[in-house]
Amino acid sequence: MSLGGVRMDRFAGAAADVALGGAFGVAILVEAVAIAQSWGVRYWLFGGAAAAVVCLLALLRRWHRGWLAAAGLTVAALTMLVARLAHLPAEPGPAMALALAVLVGAAVRALAPAPAGAVAAAGLGIVVGSQLAARPSPGIAAVTSLAGLAWLAAVAVGLSLRLVDARNQATTEKIRQDERLELARELHDVVAHHITGIVLQAQAAQLVAGKHPDRLPGTLAGIESAGSDALAAMRRVVGLLRDAADAAPASPGPERLTTLVDRFTGQGPPARLRMPGRTDDWPPEVTSTVYRIVQEALTNVARHAPHARAVTVTVEQDDKEITVEVVDDAPPAPARHGQRGGYGLIGMRERVQSLGGALRVGPRAGGGWSVLATLPVPARTTR
Repeated sequence: MSLGGVRMDRFAGAAADVALGGAFGVAILVEAVAIAQSWGVRYWLFGGAAAAVVCLLALLRRWHRGWLAAAGLTVAALTMLVARLAHLPAEPGPAMALALAVLVGAAVRALAPAPAGAVAAAGLGIVVGSQLAARPSPGIAAVTSLAGLAWLAAVAVGLSLRLVDARNQATTEKIRQDERLELARELHDVVAHHITGIVLQAQAAQLVAGKHPDRLPGTLAGIESAGSDALAAMRRVVGLLRDAADAAPASPGPERLTTLVDRFTGQGPPARLRMPGRTDDWPPEVTSTVYRIVQEALTNVARHAPHARAVTVTVEQDDKEITVEVVDDAPPAPARHGQRGGYGLIGMRERVQSLGGALRVGPRAGGGWSVLATLPVPARTTR
């Protein structure tokens, strides 16, 4: 995930916790006023303290959803028992019911099936226990109705979000598998690139051996160097086929990058390409990754930034790394934050990280959007 995306997720999580804390405070206040007017304020103190504890556990739910849910349910069960024995108002009250719903929903969404089911069952047990602990009255007690509705809502929301998360994960895995399959199809290009050079130098060595024997050691050294480069490239590319990383096809060259940008300009806003003077020493997998980053970034501009007036593609190289940046000047739009960092860049991020680089995607300080990737240039043996 990009740095901007991480910050936005943290901000959204903090905002949700603030809103949830406010809801807990309102629920505790309403409960306190209602009990003070009917039973007297001292009858609320125990239940209010217990509700505050469960609410705090709900706000801390991201630390460990399973244990905190278990702790909240245990506190609720003990509170119901004490309220029954001490002739206090029935529990769980509104605040505790809301907090338990948050804990149960979070556990159902994120935990493994067995513990998630156990937490949901324990939540249902609290609902049944609230009816048993309530003083005899016709029909279902009010606290039971409240706890039951909160439990149903928690399970429904938790399961819905769990399905959404599973669907997103499946989509992500499919993208990664597609990238690996593409690399498998294009792996021949990497092999052919290096092996062809070795064959040519071997043929040259045969000629040199007959006519200029004194040059043979240098030719053999060139063959050795080409073989070393071939092995290094094969290790890098085949390593990307493992489950931890994705494909890095090697066919598109720098000249195709110019064609790509020109084609984009013909269909969208003007795009300007800045390239280093020399790119023929790039390894094939690096060349291809640069192409695919620019391709995906321009596709995102076409899809999500229709009001962009200009796009700049900058490729720079120094002694240690290659930097690729694609920026547009589209005005800010709320929808872009949720769309521009979608599934299309997942494979690109995996490729870049597998080659030892980094990818950052997010809004620019002065407006527009930026895709910035850095790729280390593998050391090449001297021929």
